[in-house]
Amino acid sequence: MIQLGRLITRAARHSGHLPALTCGATTLTWRDVETRVWRMARALTALGVAKGDRVAYLGVNSHRYFEMYYAPSRISAIAVPLNFRLAQAELIQTLTDCTPTLLFADALHYEAALDLQKVVPSIRQVIWADDQPAPEGVESYDALVAGDGEDDGAGIEDLGTSDRETAIIFYTGGTTGRGKGVMLSHTNLFVNSSSAVSVYGFRPRETQMMSGPMFHLGSGSRVFSASLLCSHTIIVPKFDAVDAMQAIQDHGIASIQLVPTMLAMLLKHPQFSDFDLSSLRLVTYGAATMPTELLRQALDTLPKVKFVQAFGMTETSPVCTVLTSDQHSPTSTKLGTVGTPMPHAEIRIADEDDNDVPTGTTGQILTRGPHVMNGYWNQPEVTAKALRGGWYHTGDAGWLDEDGFLHIAGRTTEMIVSGGENVYPVEIENALTLHPAVDAAAIIGIPDPHWGATVHAVISLKPGCSVTLEELDAHCRPLIAGYKCPRGLTVWDGALPLTNVGKMDKTTMRKAVLAAQEQE
Repeated sequence: MIQLGRLITRAARHSGHLPALTCGATTLTWRDVETRVWRMARALTALGVAKGDRVAYLGVNSHRYFEMYYAPSRISAIAVPLNFRLAQAELIQTLTDCTPTLLFADALHYEAALDLQKVVPSIRQVIWADDQPAPEGVESYDALVAGDGEDDGAGIEDLGTSDRETAIIFYTGGTTGRGKGVMLSHTNLFVNSSSAVSVYGFRPRETQMMSGPMFHLGSGSRVFSASLLCSHTIIVPKFDAVDAMQAIQDHGIASIQLVPTMLAMLLKHPQFSDFDLSSLRLVTYGAATMPTELLRQALDTLPKVKFVQAFGMTETSPVCTVLTSDQHSPTSTKLGTVGTPMPHAEIRIADEDDNDVPTGTTGQILTRGPHVMNGYWNQPEVTAKALRGGWYHTGDAGWLDEDGFLHIAGRTTEMIVSGGENVYPVEIENALTLHPAVDAAAIIGIPDPHWGATVHAVISLKPGCSVTLEELDAHCRPLIAGYKCPRGLTVWDGALPLTNVGKMDKTTMRKAVLAAQEQE
């Protein structure tokens, strides 16, 4: 039987004396982590947490956060990582939906957590989870896991956790409408992690860095692969280019995970050459489309480093396809793809009636396999629609080439119908970023009385550069069809806005462009 907590037990048995986690001045061995997770499981039981109850965590990355991925599942409770970047109203909506019994919070978010407790009746207690001493009279995480000797879980009731039982709920889509709680099982997370170990080229007992937010499964999935491999994880509370490079140098980090914006921040940083990054062996990236020009720059700048790209979403635990390291080279014709399906995943491209489309034709990406979620918490109708026919409907548009490689065209909701033609943003954005003046680009659709919608480019510029719409048009026409070329241009002041998981915030950009047009 697959039970996520057993991954730590296995790591403690085989590598108990080796470092598991380093966060700031704290380093814990795998035996330390095993003991602390069992003690927290006991504490949760003592605090009244029962099978199926939710336990939420609000804070930046830490070793405590890592442990809380596991502790609730050991008593068949459910962990809920919370996005601290959400507005208070959005957090209230999320917590009202999942009704957690306990809320853990670090010092940065403790006051906000107390305010949340006042309006969410299910939260019986807020627990301090920080290196700083807890306020007087407040229960703390460290006090709950304190004690002498080791703990192997003896005496904790076996609640019969099943493989398909929900272990963690990740909320997604909370910035637009009602957030959806994605229910992921022990099987979901184990299958994804075990497949990633071989496909990504991870190595046992290697040192990795976790800098992406742990409320996002793209980063959080490394919690499980680390346990499988008995890796040493260096936890960075928040991503900062200098802090990340310093950590690589100080700890001899071999593997890191980045979103494209993080990679760009590293490569473009003026201190990039000041750090010794020679230990770096593997960079995995995903969560957003990687501009081809940025990837080629990375391959040229870090020629000894292997790159692996992953495509997926929270609902698929999270990886569906991978572009492996041997498929990365500056001359590869597959760099613009997201690779081929993971061993556990099936992929197909379908039309609006869920019928397969011919090779090379754009449609919605569907997937099925043991990586697909249990469903959305408290949203049975939305779940049924997303999983109809036994396939998860991703909402992403793409196409398969003759070699079976998946090409992403964008979200189906981002498709622009202009003059009867379906236009997808990604290939236009890739073309724009090849212009020497363009730092980053986003494509949005703007309503048009004649064409239905027109293609509008929002760009940020490289320092000291300028560009006109006419110049961009001339640049794009040899690369993409004429009807796909932008008809409008907005030069954004500063970096393009991003969502809380590092993707282009096109909602904000669209509102700004429409507001500017109304004032003209």
